[in-house]
Amino acid sequence: MRRTALLASAALLTGLLPLLSAGAATADEPAPVPVDRFEGEVPFANPPAGGLFTWGGDADDPPALALTTRTDAPEGTKALTGTYDISGYGGFTHDFAFDQPAHDWSAHKGIRFWWDGQNNAKKVAFEIKDGGANGEASELWTTSFTDDFTGWKQIEIPFTDFTYRTDYQPVGGIDQVLGLTQMWGYALTLPVGVQGRFAMDDVELYGKADQSLRASVTADSAVHPVKEGATATVKLSVATTGAAPIDEPVTVAYESAGGTAEPGKDYTPVKGEITFPAGTTSGTTRTIQVPTLRDKSAEPAETIPLKLTVTGAKAPAETPQIVIDAHGLPYLDPKLPVKKRVADLVSRMSLEEKAGQMTQAERGALTAQGDIATYDLGSLLSGGGSTPTPNTPEAWAKMIDAFQLRAQATRFQIPLIYGVDAVHGHNNLTGATIMPHNIGIGATRDPQLAERTGSVTAAEVRATGIPWDFAPCLCVTRDERWGRSYESFGEDPALVESMETMIQGLQGAANGKDLKDNNKVLATAKHFVGDGGTEYGSSTTGSYTIDQGVTKVTRQQLEAVHLAPYQTAVDRGIGSVMPSYSSLDILGDGQGPVKMHARADMINGVLKDRMGFDGFVISDWAAIDQIPGDYASDVRTSINAGLDMIMVPYAYKDFRTTLVDEVRAGRVSEARVNDAVSRILTQKFKLGLFEKPYADTSGAAQIGSAGHRAVAREAAAKSQVLLKNAAGVLPLKKSQKVYVAGSNADDLGNQTGGWTITWQGASGKHTDGTTILQGMRNAGGDVTYSKDASAPTSGYDVGVVVVGETPYAEGVGDVGNGNDLALTPADQAAVDKVCAAMKCAVLIVSGRPQLIGDRLGEIDALVASWLPGTEGDGVADVLYGKRAFTGQLPVTWPKSQTQLPINVGDASYDPQFPYGWGLTTLTKVSGGGEATLKALTLLARTADRTGSARLGRAAVTKARLLVQQSMGSTITPALAKPFAEADHLLLTAHYTQALTKLLEAYRAR
Repeated sequence: MRRTALLASAALLTGLLPLLSAGAATADEPAPVPVDRFEGEVPFANPPAGGLFTWGGDADDPPALALTTRTDAPEGTKALTGTYDISGYGGFTHDFAFDQPAHDWSAHKGIRFWWDGQNNAKKVAFEIKDGGANGEASELWTTSFTDDFTGWKQIEIPFTDFTYRTDYQPVGGIDQVLGLTQMWGYALTLPVGVQGRFAMDDVELYGKADQSLRASVTADSAVHPVKEGATATVKLSVATTGAAPIDEPVTVAYESAGGTAEPGKDYTPVKGEITFPAGTTSGTTRTIQVPTLRDKSAEPAETIPLKLTVTGAKAPAETPQIVIDAHGLPYLDPKLPVKKRVADLVSRMSLEEKAGQMTQAERGALTAQGDIATYDLGSLLSGGGSTPTPNTPEAWAKMIDAFQLRAQATRFQIPLIYGVDAVHGHNNLTGATIMPHNIGIGATRDPQLAERTGSVTAAEVRATGIPWDFAPCLCVTRDERWGRSYESFGEDPALVESMETMIQGLQGAANGKDLKDNNKVLATAKHFVGDGGTEYGSSTTGSYTIDQGVTKVTRQQLEAVHLAPYQTAVDRGIGSVMPSYSSLDILGDGQGPVKMHARADMINGVLKDRMGFDGFVISDWAAIDQIPGDYASDVRTSINAGLDMIMVPYAYKDFRTTLVDEVRAGRVSEARVNDAVSRILTQKFKLGLFEKPYADTSGAAQIGSAGHRAVAREAAAKSQVLLKNAAGVLPLKKSQKVYVAGSNADDLGNQTGGWTITWQGASGKHTDGTTILQGMRNAGGDVTYSKDASAPTSGYDVGVVVVGETPYAEGVGDVGNGNDLALTPADQAAVDKVCAAMKCAVLIVSGRPQLIGDRLGEIDALVASWLPGTEGDGVADVLYGKRAFTGQLPVTWPKSQTQLPINVGDASYDPQFPYGWGLTTLTKVSGGGEATLKALTLLARTADRTGSARLGRAAVTKARLLVQQSMGSTITPALAKPFAEADHLLLTAHYTQALTKLLEAYRAR
């Protein structure tokens, strides 16, 4: 969700500053100063270089720009021209060079430019960048103009017209005052939903600034909560451009007037005037005190606006409000049971307030922060990559606290519940501990470790003020062409269920008693239900091929494969559930494909009624828009289907209004609304948000700490699956000279995958961590690195080639949507060259299996590394034998793409490596062949009879390793099918049956 900017060369711009435009200046006005003439002096270039660049919501949204010679250009011979067809958001920016000083625009009245009007009646947003370290870390001030004319017109925008953007802003260190002394450029956001073209010319500064522009009065806060009977203090400061003293007096007349509090009864009215005399230094503060009065009645919160009239400076953007805290009402009593608190609060709320609680907006979509109170919003979220600037724990906490403060201006002061997709650690936060993606966690086969990773994630998320995590994904991935495959623990529902210990890591005890702790968060089971079973080619979302498509299953398949993990989640006390974008087609039920967000039979009928889920259901991102019908139909269908809160990132106003209308029209019952709000409030009370709405940052020092990274390192190590190890190439010895190559050996972004810092993730270094290459060096290895294997290959004992995928998320990663399962030509060449020259181990860093069948013969050792996260040391630990390889395949590894989908239990099953496969370097594998297997079968029977999981797992594991060792390099269908089924039986605690299958596999050699 980038919102900024292109920077122009500061050196070139500085050279332009003395130039005058065609307009004449009066004696009292400074001459206009060119910013952009578009004659070629400003290049097309990305930050940190200066220049023009484009941006957008997806690959199709950025406009196309050109410098075009035009005879009608208002200035010079060229103009900036462009075309656009934007479905999400898009525009262009001019940022000044990061390595040059920012520009001083403070002497001028405003900025103007020529625009070639198309008369399309569309608004064009114009944004300027003020202060901060550079154009991408600056405050954003915005306004707009309407293209309602034809031909060239000069648009003049006084700086007084710009308002501070409350989204995507730096947090801390910047004053939220349009200083104009340190400007970093401008940006234009173009209209959405039309195919258009534009031309622009001669951007320049014009006019003379006056004090009302250079000086401003600000309040310390827009909201001032105060206990009844206490005195509220509002601090007013005068600030000036460049911190210069004011030239003329600034007066502020104030009066307490309006609001819901009654003067004389609830507070003592105040009225007066404050003067900042000429010569007052910037930053000087004066205070206004408003005494509140105590009475004996229990009351909701009451507001006292403090109206300000400012002369000689710009007034605050908002009227400060004193809020007398709600008091004496039962819902505020933490000693009462949660159920009683909820019932009391719901009984007091208006329909509009209830609808607000059911509304979740993206923080960047807020028109103004005051909308939180105006619309009684119940929740905000950060979508992938929606972060404060700077992206630090302190900035997150400060940002969320500011949002929570706004909620204190509502009648009942119901706190927000803020949510993020922390799907493998606090993955939106730079410097956080990034775990392996779920596919790697599934490969560990270690439920206790899964729980510990959840605990680390919860602690880091909550320390930034966030109490809600949209994780874990309980999808059962059945087709590796799916771009979300890595979000799944595996293809076997039994494996997914075993890894749901992560829920306890996130939430703590199943009864929710730990949710109020500063190291726990509300978890979300997603995506209900069947998202991992969508049929290839069934998606109708853009260019997606499988994500958000249709899952066609029998009722029995639905229950056994896709629903099973959700009953486990409910039993573990999961606090929220998110439905899938996909459609469900239950064969034989006569309904055909129905969007999951509309399936009352599944959400109300199965999840809530049959399974007993008592948390709340949150929609996916704008997902109700995919339900057939108009918007009112989308709203009532989804709410009546059992959704309790709707993620309407940008449409929060429309949703709330529509829901209220639907209830009043009788199409949604108030009982359904009361149930939804009760479920939401229950979790807010359990989280302790009413008592402690603001961030508890006492755990912030542990974010990215050595202790947390040690857990991630262990998870990375245990996730490594050794698929082949001819002649014991692995583990490596520190005495060996190792040749390292491949695209993913030294790329932290590729190693962490999608959903890391941004939604799609990115190659390169974008957070703190250790690459696999650095991990090998840290382990003491004698390592030489050549990414493309172009360096000479002679003189080495062994090669390690680290190849695989680049980051993606969701349907963007679908096979057929610009992706496949084959190694890139560069990776193939690196494997071929290194493995031809020496013994080699190939590591595949990917979110799903890659097709390497035609190269398997030339590879001595093969490792499925999955997406190991930030701790490359963990991969090095198993490469150099500090830890043993113990991971097992969480999904079947296919021989070819034509085999897909291929899963354990299939009638026809001929994989490259079967589900559950994983060689070990732990101990010497048991010998004895069939005799040993029969003895282990007796142990398994004992385990079944006595219920000893420890004994049963030990017996099956020994048998599995024995069978693997005996198979050699050829894995036939007769071997693979029972072998894979044995692992499923192990996970379902059928130990004797598992041994029977392994014995069958052994005999099929």
